[in-house]
Amino acid sequence: MTGLRRLTWSDWLFTALMLALAAVCLWLGTWQMHRLAEKEALVAAVDARLTAAPIPVPPKQEWAGLDAETLLYQPVQLTGAYRYTQTVTVFTSLSDPKGQYSGPGYWVVTPFELVGGGTVFVNRGFVPQQYQETAAVGDLHGDDPGTVTVSGILRAPELAGMMTPEADMSNRIEWVRDPQRLAKMVDPALAPIAPFYVDLPAGAPGDLPQGGETVVSFPNNHFGYALTWYGFAVVAVVMLGFWLARQARRPATGP
Repeated sequence: MTGLRRLTWSDWLFTALMLALAAVCLWLGTWQMHRLAEKEALVAAVDARLTAAPIPVPPKQEWAGLDAETLLYQPVQLTGAYRYTQTVTVFTSLSDPKGQYSGPGYWVVTPFELVGGGTVFVNRGFVPQQYQETAAVGDLHGDDPGTVTVSGILRAPELAGMMTPEADMSNRIEWVRDPQRLAKMVDPALAPIAPFYVDLPAGAPGDLPQGGETVVSFPNNHFGYALTWYGFAVVAVVMLGFWLARQARRPATGP
């Protein structure tokens, strides 16, 4: 006689695998929602920091265990002296400038030796590429001001990728603002080097280096990712339901 087909062990195994897949997609969607909440909290914290009064820069005694991410975009104040002849230029391309200069050029990053010891790299701003050599030999600063107090925004290191070239030591050109890499291009007597750097604010219009070009940006695609994973989970369950219904309706043949 002919009747409805009973599901076999292989059908149930496939069902279990599909349900497990749906559960994994559901977990990934929930994880992305948690990441979204963390990112929104970070953005709120950074917004609050940017408008806060500068705090003293962390002293060298704290650098060994300091997580620069916890002070990201925090205004800080430093007292010490620039070492202009130790300046390093870091290649960049400024596409959305706040000042008048843009395009290919360099960040002018100068060691700043603190009164209390230790050195912080200070990103004094952007210069167009034709000023690279002048910046690298320290000729953009004017007269040596001696001991000064400056304020800026604390930044975490930019990490080099697999395709990042090695530094051009002879021309004092780097490719990322990473204090560990920058330290290899300056006098070892400036050690210890802070595990962060500082961006200076904008100066007078037209001044070089062109400060105030800090970009505060946090890619936040977590909600879209969460919807995608939740969608996969729903599709997996719905398709499994259709498949099970079709399998059950298939006629079974037997005596």
